[in-house]
Amino acid sequence: MADFILTKYDNPSRTATLAWLLPAWVLVAAVRLPGLASMALPDYDSVRNWQIVQELVRGDLRHLFYHASPGFYLLFAPVAALQPDFHWYLYLNVLLSTLAVGTLAAVVGYMVRLRPPETALLTLLIGTSIFLTFAARDFTMNSVMLLAFAGLLHAYYQRIQRPSRRTLLTATGWLALGLCFNYKFLFCLPILLVLEWRAADGLLRQPSNAGRVLLVLSAPYLVLGLVGWVGGLQWWRWPATYYGILFPSASNAAGRAGNFRLDLLYYPHYLVAFESPVQWLGLLAFPLIFWRVLRAGWQRPNAVFYLAVWSYCFLGGFSLLLKAPRGLLFAYGLFAALGFLVLRHVLRQRLGWLTVVVGVAVLGNMIHIQQEIYAYTGTNYPAVAQWLQAHHSHKTVSTVGLSLAPYLAPDSLKSITDEKQLPTLRKRHYQYVVLDAYWRVTGIAHFDSLRRQQPLVTWREPLLTAPLLFLEHSEFSGIDYPETMRRQQAAAQDTVQLAVFELNQ
Repeated sequence: MADFILTKYDNPSRTATLAWLLPAWVLVAAVRLPGLASMALPDYDSVRNWQIVQELVRGDLRHLFYHASPGFYLLFAPVAALQPDFHWYLYLNVLLSTLAVGTLAAVVGYMVRLRPPETALLTLLIGTSIFLTFAARDFTMNSVMLLAFAGLLHAYYQRIQRPSRRTLLTATGWLALGLCFNYKFLFCLPILLVLEWRAADGLLRQPSNAGRVLLVLSAPYLVLGLVGWVGGLQWWRWPATYYGILFPSASNAAGRAGNFRLDLLYYPHYLVAFESPVQWLGLLAFPLIFWRVLRAGWQRPNAVFYLAVWSYCFLGGFSLLLKAPRGLLFAYGLFAALGFLVLRHVLRQRLGWLTVVVGVAVLGNMIHIQQEIYAYTGTNYPAVAQWLQAHHSHKTVSTVGLSLAPYLAPDSLKSITDEKQLPTLRKRHYQYVVLDAYWRVTGIAHFDSLRRQQPLVTWREPLLTAPLLFLEHSEFSGIDYPETMRRQQAAAQDTVQLAVFELNQ
């Protein structure tokens, strides 16, 4: 087995690898693009992100550090200056996600010396992951985060294989870049500390190196803190955002408090129900098949040990926190890679058989994508907006959800979390309220009186009954996997998801 996984890079021709990767990228993009033109922005965060990038174009920096993701908003602000239609953001997000998948597969391929066709197969396997496909079709940080993580994965592997100040600072630069896009890169720090401890080369303990690492990590905070200060924000707003996210001081609108909740079954439930068997085959069989290489990696980290540490640390660490499929965003590709390596070993690197088995796995993924993603594509939010415009509505209320906002005049939609807010809004001349079933998704069940009234008009909205959308909000609602699925099944029984009521009745 020693010649199966090498601890040094011995890359095949980049031209050959790219020649195989490009068709795989095209196929992954083809899986992720269908139906985007007829989609609404699927969740609250996607709409807020769309609104924030437009604010930046107008010079309004109030929300630059929302979700501790200033890099994401600055990346898309030029797009907003050229094209306000949110569908363009969805297309670009798909392209970013496709690039991220290909990059991650290429990084793993370089580590374990995959042949170019094998790297292409791994790209297809990762690229048809159910959650990674779902996450590629919104307007959140997921895609650019995955791309930055692939860069960090590659850079830090080089740091432990080729210790030098240059490789250390390159890896630090990727970590700093990832932190510009989202606070979840903070969760990479404990894993990096484990790997740094096992490297045991003393590189980071040298004062000159430690000082440079701190400088690289602090540079984005200093530069963007200055940008925010020029825009009227406190210079410390960005790092202060971390405290509010990690240690919320009060329960949210769904009644959830805190961020820590031990649940060892949520992610196994999800993986078995939605993801490819190759992923959970990898998680279960990888330590058994490669235990000798893993044991050797404990003394001097190799590719097998490196991938295993990232994979199992993500799974174990996020099992301690509130759960949602996006918690394992960085891990799905690694799980697929572990499973791919298991298959490659069992099939003795026979490319023909490997192609057949991976092809069957990809076909299974495509069936799931049809059932869990494509089946819920399409929206009636434009129809709701047209009805409101036809009835001269200038101010509209929505229950929790914001997906109607892109179809209405700016600042004409008000989102509420409790029907007790309606009398005040009536006095402020809001004319209609849209009972948006997004309240079911989030678990904010404060609209009983409104639901008992007779609506003026109703529509279906398939996405608001999608299992993946409900699971993505488990973190917000703070409930476990079975309870989330019970709520989804109850929502699926509803005949309508969007209903309009006159507010002055």
